Amino acid sequence: MVRQLELGEIAVEVVLKDIKNIHLSVYPPAGKVRISAPSRMTLDTIRLFAISKLDWIKQQQEKLRGQERETTREYLDRESHFVWGKRYLLKVIECDEPPSVELKHNQMFLQLRRGTPGNKRQAVVEAWYRQQIRMAAPLLIAKWEPVIGAKVEKFFVQKMKTKWGSCNSTAKSIRLNTDLAKKPQQCLEDIVVHEMAHLVVRHHNEQFISIMDKCLPGWRMLQQMLNSAPLAHADWSY
Repeated sequence: MVRQLELGEIAVEVVLKDIKNIHLSVYPPAGKVRISAPSRMTLDTIRLFAISKLDWIKQQQEKLRGQERETTREYLDRESHFVWGKRYLLKVIECDEPPSVELKHNQMFLQLRRGTPGNKRQAVVEAWYRQQIRMAAPLLIAKWEPVIGAKVEKFFVQKMKTKWGSCNSTAKSIRLNTDLAKKPQQCLEDIVVHEMAHLVVRHHNEQFISIMDKCLPGWRMLQQMLNSAPLAHADWSY
């Protein structure tokens, strides 16, 4: 069952379902607010919960609306693409060979079969970016596991619209945004350490900050760098 709440100028979509706990989400790009709540919970109780989270909701909405996005990439010659913080000019090579991506000097060579459409070109490049993270992350995880005292059982690399990383402390897994392969490598290390620290400490409390200060004294500067960096262009389906 779907209901609506109004908190001043903020509309909240309430979904009642067979769950045990209440969940609050703020969705991109405009900051749509949705609460999933147990079917037995009254709207008055849900309203009080939403009011208690109002400051957080406004912060998340402001962050989402202010996040810069890259312009749409068309995967054509001389288009700019970034790898580990360095700018490369794209060179498309059409031939009857399997698709590949290769960096030479200041150029990114994208080899494709003749007539490959734009969405397939994008898929090839994104798969290549994903592979860069998959190769780089295990070394960083192995480096920091004994320091942080956290074991990463699994890590995943995927396109993420609003986050650079996330973790699941129960499954002892972390997720990394594919777009981190476009940023300086120290930014990837910052996110790996950040998410691994959350396997030990769930919240951004003093213990968490202590871990970050110990591991990466310059982590605040790296966070600021990433927060000011544009996320990938996205076509929203919400």
